[in-house]
Amino acid sequence: MISHMVPESGGASYRAVSLAIAVATAGALPAFLTGGLAVQIQEELHFGAAALGLAVALFFLSSAATSALMGRLVERIGASRGMRLAAAVSALSLLGVALLARSWPALVVCLVLGGLANAVSHPAANLSLAREIPPGRLGLSFGIKQAALPAATLLAGLAVPLVAVTFGWRWAFVGGATLALLVALLVPRRKERGAERVAEEDRRGDAPILPLAVLALGIGLGSTAATPLGAFIVNSAVEEGMRVEAAGLLLATGSACSIAVRVVFGYLADMMSGGRLRLVAGMLAAGVAGFLMLAVGSGALFVAGALVAFGAGWGWPGLFNFAVVKTSPGAPAAATGITQTGASSGAAFGPLLFGAVVEAASYEAAWIVSAAAALAALAAILTGRALLLGGLPPSLRRG
Repeated sequence: MISHMVPESGGASYRAVSLAIAVATAGALPAFLTGGLAVQIQEELHFGAAALGLAVALFFLSSAATSALMGRLVERIGASRGMRLAAAVSALSLLGVALLARSWPALVVCLVLGGLANAVSHPAANLSLAREIPPGRLGLSFGIKQAALPAATLLAGLAVPLVAVTFGWRWAFVGGATLALLVALLVPRRKERGAERVAEEDRRGDAPILPLAVLALGIGLGSTAATPLGAFIVNSAVEEGMRVEAAGLLLATGSACSIAVRVVFGYLADMMSGGRLRLVAGMLAAGVAGFLMLAVGSGALFVAGALVAFGAGWGWPGLFNFAVVKTSPGAPAAATGITQTGASSGAAFGPLLFGAVVEAASYEAAWIVSAAAALAALAAILTGRALLLGGLPPSLRRG
């Protein structure tokens, strides 16, 4: 089990959580800065909503195609090396956008590179938490770590009024690259015990592939529903008549709401003996309502829908990953690498589908599609949970 590898030092736990969230934020920053600064980028590079969706989709497709492989790689090289690699590659991606993205294809190349960084960042951060955090605080730690994605959108939202409007959008990417490089330098160099050997010792207790695949489908559908929030909420709000600066602040506020929900529900998960995936399904049900409010609302109702969608419809991934790790103690990076494949695939497909629906119909229709995807995600996660618990020994039935 994991507990014999957890250090007693509370300071070590805080450092592990801080680095995990910093690395995961750095890994996601290229995509969400692109979404948050979409208005300015599109004006300069001359492309529409579908091209924006495709660019962000290719970031996540790059991540999806390599996530399972990166999970296995991280099991071999260790969490510290994996986190340094992820942050450094993300810095290269962000700097590439700032200096080289003079056309849509050049932007896409830089984002594909960023997708590789994202593929490494999550398994590396998950492995670090699983090996270093005491079991009684692991759920809270995963909730904080999964706050990285809305933290990236929060930074993107703040970048609109604070940097892009005043200095230009390229300087926001330079700032992001600087932050990612700093994260890489802060990850300590240490010799780690062979994660692969530990994984092999406990492999028999891990969750079987079929339930993980169904859960990957579920988180993929959930990501399909939620990822357009970061990429399109600014444009959608502007379409509703909101000023660009106010729309950027809505993105930041919604992201802060998602961060708070992930942390609070991670804390609650530590006190639960089971039923975590059922709670994920309940949050997705509330998310469906939020997406429908975005589709039919305007003014205050639109703002409320954004907060519900961000909080409930995008507040559950930490709880989800915690449940997966609890049932796969021997190889948490490999197990979450499999489910991250689904998450990244959905994140790739979501913006692409959303952008296409916007151009073919409207933002209202696109938010209805997000609601339908969240509903399908709910069903898939409940199915995966049933398969997962049915195939595990009683000691690991904690989903």
